[in-house]
Amino acid sequence: MKTTDLRGKTAIVGVGLGGLPSAPNRSSMEIQTEAVHRALADAGLKPSDVDGLFTGSSHAFMPALSTAEYLGIRPKISDTTMIGGSSFIGHLLPAAMALQYGLCDVALICYGSNQGSGFGKLKSMSEPQTYEAPYDPRHPITSYALAAARHMYQFGTRREDLAEVAVAARRWAQLNPLAFARADLTIEQVMAARMVNDPLSTLDCCLVTDGGGALVLVRSERAKDFPKPPVYVLGAAMAHWHRQISSMPDLTVTAAAESGPRAFAMAGLRPADVDVVELYDAFTINTILFLEDLGFCAKGEGGAFVRDGRIAPGGSLAVNTNGGGLSCCHPGMYGIFLLIEAVQQLRGEAGARQVDNTHIALCHGNGGVLSSQVTALLGDESVL
Repeated sequence: MKTTDLRGKTAIVGVGLGGLPSAPNRSSMEIQTEAVHRALADAGLKPSDVDGLFTGSSHAFMPALSTAEYLGIRPKISDTTMIGGSSFIGHLLPAAMALQYGLCDVALICYGSNQGSGFGKLKSMSEPQTYEAPYDPRHPITSYALAAARHMYQFGTRREDLAEVAVAARRWAQLNPLAFARADLTIEQVMAARMVNDPLSTLDCCLVTDGGGALVLVRSERAKDFPKPPVYVLGAAMAHWHRQISSMPDLTVTAAAESGPRAFAMAGLRPADVDVVELYDAFTINTILFLEDLGFCAKGEGGAFVRDGRIAPGGSLAVNTNGGGLSCCHPGMYGIFLLIEAVQQLRGEAGARQVDNTHIALCHGNGGVLSSQVTALLGDESVL
């Protein structure tokens, strides 16, 4: 089987969010379960219908076992591949393969965390990196600051360009009633914010919030049996070249330069075909790097590309339409929220932030310190 054989064979028929914008006094499992029940209701299904489980956690030792027990389900196949915040976009391919080979009939991808109200703040790395631990970096900000500084040095990217990313995300968040941060934000405010790790200020960093998400997937031949318009998985690919930032071959080039072209090839699409772009913006530099590596602009031109509100509401490219990890939510692992926002856009259910004539969405997940990269292309029935 070639990857192109999987194009459009799997459909997302239910999505749900939980714990947004905050969920004090609730456990991660409770938040996840809220999202799962909403996704199942969205699909018109019951927990007992689920026989494939794909989940992950940064704090649970055996998340599939705990999740299945809590939900009262008995999956035939489970996958808890952990590659950081990109894990849930990464789950699309094994879920699609499991469905196509008859290993399950209803696949559930889910996540929940109370990081904002429960344990919050920065956590030291549970797996100290050999070549970095002696220098006591502030994980993970130091790594992203290193990439940002190199991009600025090599290509002339400005701090104002990073600020453009934060402001664009905030403007989208102001259209999203579930977004955590919705107050007005200017480039001047981002520039004047407290420096955390030069050149990144507090407003260049993602939020630390609660939140959960869930998606329900089936074989596309069943997709029209469900209440909502199906969203099809057109392409997906993952790549990772390093774990610690000191082993990254080039601080200005991520493995999205590999995952992106493979996902586009599987989908038979090009960047120019994409209507909405959902990128894992743990830090402002991420958006610039991924726009370059995924082919929306040339390497080194990302800073200029985002200027003058180009990726904000009303700009020429709709990027992170829910407000992203910078302004909507970031409960430790953000990738699942990219997929949910893309589905809502493709269904035409995004309310005030809805992008007109949306038929193709790109989701790109990031894990670790620019380490794991996963790209997915989703589309409605018109692009099958």
